[in-house]
Amino acid sequence: MPAWDPNLYLRYANERARPSADLIAQIRLQSPASIVDLGCGPGNSTEQLQQRWPEAVITGVDNSPEMLAQAKTNHPTWQWLLCDIETWKPDAPVDLIFSNAAFHWVPGHATLFRGMISSVASGGALAVQMPNNFQSPAHSVMQEVALGGDPRWAKAMAAVPGTFTVQPAAFYYDVLRKHASRVDIWETEYQHVMDGPKAIFDWIRSTGMRPYLDRLPDAEQKQLFEEMCLEGFQEAYRPNDQGKVLFPFRRMFIVAYR
Repeated sequence: MPAWDPNLYLRYANERARPSADLIAQIRLQSPASIVDLGCGPGNSTEQLQQRWPEAVITGVDNSPEMLAQAKTNHPTWQWLLCDIETWKPDAPVDLIFSNAAFHWVPGHATLFRGMISSVASGGALAVQMPNNFQSPAHSVMQEVALGGDPRWAKAMAAVPGTFTVQPAAFYYDVLRKHASRVDIWETEYQHVMDGPKAIFDWIRSTGMRPYLDRLPDAEQKQLFEEMCLEGFQEAYRPNDQGKVLFPFRRMFIVAYR
């Protein structure tokens, strides 16, 4: 994977923070002593957790050195750990395992979610938010460009859509119900008002476009892919007379209590 760009990612920090805040608001825990933020990125979700539970010991975990460097710059005294979600294991059960927009990058969700709920302390919770917009026009455009934009790309990019893993809600309920006292699952589709299709392009370029760009061998091909995607976005997301465009974005939320 190419390096994450914290500045590009945080360009839409307010929009990215809202699902995290909505998830935190639904967690029915009074005073968890230990919290782990898996896939913490530059620490914006970790900040929200600290605001909700200021007395908790919170650890941010991410596999991007660039993202963690930004998090450490903003909060040098907080606990940050460079680690993959797949290999992370707590030394002791955790009161709250939290993940905002990270688990969709990790395959094998049956094993992943069983492992996570087993690492939650009695009376604690596992709280997860995942994008579930992979049928959106933005993703359709990227797939069309990848498979038909240039004959050099099709073979290398054929497996990219499988990079993102989100199962139906019933899957997660079935995985968690035998290990949890209660499971809450819901979906929300946000309607982000964006400054035209270029803004949507920048949003996706910082996240969902990364697996495509990673498979291109040089800067020239990356630039061509981006230009063709931007053309597709301009067709799929037509701005109104004020230059604005709605960007629907569906997300899945899960809170499971031990």
